[in-house]
Amino acid sequence: MEDKKFNVIRTFLVPQVVQLIAENYSLDEITASRQFYVSKVYALLEQEDTKLWHFSPLTLFHMFQEEKSTGDFCIPEEA
Repeated sequence: MEDKKFNVIRTFLVPQVVQLIAENYSLDEITASRQFYVSKVYALLEQEDTKLWHFSPLTLFHMFQEEKSTGDFCIPEEA
């Protein structure tokens, strides 16, 4: 996938995941963004070859939740 297309996809996904984090953890968007940006989920989302970008924002949020509560997460196809 071209870098521009990948960045566009990521640009649409990240705000939706951040919004879910903010709503579910009663955080402001800045704090929710910071928490997401330092997560392992986001680190993998940044890498096109992981294909995490094809998951829905809700799935990514659930992966984030799992990481937050256990310190790690499973990628759904590998579960």
